[in-house]
Amino acid sequence: MTRISVLALPDGMASSLAITLDALETANQVSLQGGRRPPFEVRTVRTGGATAATRGACDLLIIPGLGVRSEAELIARLATPAVRRAGRIAVEARAAGAAVAASCASTFILAQAGLLSGRRATTTWWLAPAFHRLHPDVDLDADQIVVADWPIATAGAAMAQMDLMLAVIAKFASPGLSEACARYLLLDQRRSQAPYMAVSFLAGQDEQVARAEAWIRANIARDFGMDEVAGAIGLTPRTFARRLASVCGLSPVKFAQRIRMEAAERLLETTRLSVDEVARRVGYAEPSTLRRLIRRESRRSPAELRRTA
Repeated sequence: MTRISVLALPDGMASSLAITLDALETANQVSLQGGRRPPFEVRTVRTGGATAATRGACDLLIIPGLGVRSEAELIARLATPAVRRAGRIAVEARAAGAAVAASCASTFILAQAGLLSGRRATTTWWLAPAFHRLHPDVDLDADQIVVADWPIATAGAAMAQMDLMLAVIAKFASPGLSEACARYLLLDQRRSQAPYMAVSFLAGQDEQVARAEAWIRANIARDFGMDEVAGAIGLTPRTFARRLASVCGLSPVKFAQRIRMEAAERLLETTRLSVDEVARRVGYAEPSTLRRLIRRESRRSPAELRRTA
């Protein structure tokens, strides 16, 4: 039986904590109904408790989402005694041989504690640029919903906690039980955060990047180069690229692609236009280019996107 400690953070995301406990309880119940022993012994610990609650007493420490609404709030929360204590608990748990898993903004707790240095990780998509700036020593793949670089696993935005729990169940119980829990909970497979990233949200954090987004949307039906975009907002191409990387974590080409993709998906979901016409309206002369891009980014075909809508 795997002993799991779930760290309940002060003012942490209640839904993330609940998802963690519910998923593990579901795994135990599914196992019992199948005539097998429950695989997990779960207890909730708090940052104010003795570290003996985690040291040598668990096989896995899980830190649910921190629950912040802005980068400024994140920075402030990371400096609080409770969150710094959470980082020390994670370090002590690893030193005692336990694995550690965290999602959303709580991935910053692991990075701040030095546990992700030189490792692969992910985080919530909208804080990825901040993560890159604060922790350049981490191999961040913000497109991924879960990066299971055991003995440490990280997950993306808030509801990715469920994806993280399925990865935990697969690792510490069995892939079959993880799949059974996914079916029981009516969960679809999701491999990437990319389809859920809101470019407008990221761009809105910087006036010039927001202007670039608006310019691209206004000129979306025609071909243009990134130098032209940079010139339209009064920046050199190099400065524009640096600004985009800092604010959105994207290259200029990726930024324009993401905007074209959003526009194409909206047309596919809300109109009966052919894929060829949609491609033309979002600036792709070859419809095959749009088809490949949609399949790569959303893992679905244009027809599947339309059926889903």
